[in-house]
Amino acid sequence: MNFWNKIDTLDRRWVYLLVAISVILPFILPVKLPVYITPETQQLYDAVESLPDSSIVMLTFDYYPSTIAETEPMSRVALHHLFRKNIRIVTVTTVPLGGPSMAEQVTREMAEQYGKVYGVDFVNLGYKANYVAVLKGMGSSIEAIYPTDNLSTPLSELPLMNEVKNYDDIDFIYVVADNGIVDYWISIVNALYGTPVGCGVTAVMAPKFYAFVSAGQMTGLLGGMKGAAEYELLLGQPARATTGMDAQSLMHLLIIGLVLMGNIGYFAGRRQKGKKA
Repeated sequence: MNFWNKIDTLDRRWVYLLVAISVILPFILPVKLPVYITPETQQLYDAVESLPDSSIVMLTFDYYPSTIAETEPMSRVALHHLFRKNIRIVTVTTVPLGGPSMAEQVTREMAEQYGKVYGVDFVNLGYKANYVAVLKGMGSSIEAIYPTDNLSTPLSELPLMNEVKNYDDIDFIYVVADNGIVDYWISIVNALYGTPVGCGVTAVMAPKFYAFVSAGQMTGLLGGMKGAAEYELLLGQPARATTGMDAQSLMHLLIIGLVLMGNIGYFAGRRQKGKKA
């Protein structure tokens, strides 16, 4: 039996082993496959980079736990960039399931790395129901919509929120989402109040929003894990998204290789049978 016959009858457990190796290897030994920066990612990075120190940015955690693999790296890299520039952050979420707790955990973890103080450098407002009314209401008064923060502390007791009354006091809105709320941040907040909005969305959502970037309604866009990896590269801080892209790319290369080998083995087998006949 020649090599290609063996490929055609390869035990599937070897395939499972190769899959496991291709996924696990980048987490042990960084592969550092090349990541190319898209114009939309560069635009979002440049928009944040151009903000003066002590600016105020609203960062949203509009995603469910099921998409953490794609969306949480975006939140983390955004916090890296904002805290590194000494930009103050107000976080909100329109997602009741996990949104407030994820915002609390990730923001405090990142703030600790940069020595940021809650209430002065960042505030987590948490979740309020009826997101359309919430987005419109914050245009007049954030305190009217969020009398307290996520931990029930009155906003009047938080120094940062004494400076933030409505969208007029927000320099940029950085949306990280896995659902249709992005449309409302654009159609309500950007369209009615003129506040610039940049977004990070899951890979399956990204194609829809390239038109928003082209029209100038959205200031930059991150598309899935690749977008987060590009942003990490721009910051010079490779992290979860970069490692995840290495694993994903190796997996894709393995699949392509297996498909090619399987087809070559199939046709080689047919040719050998034809000669015998």
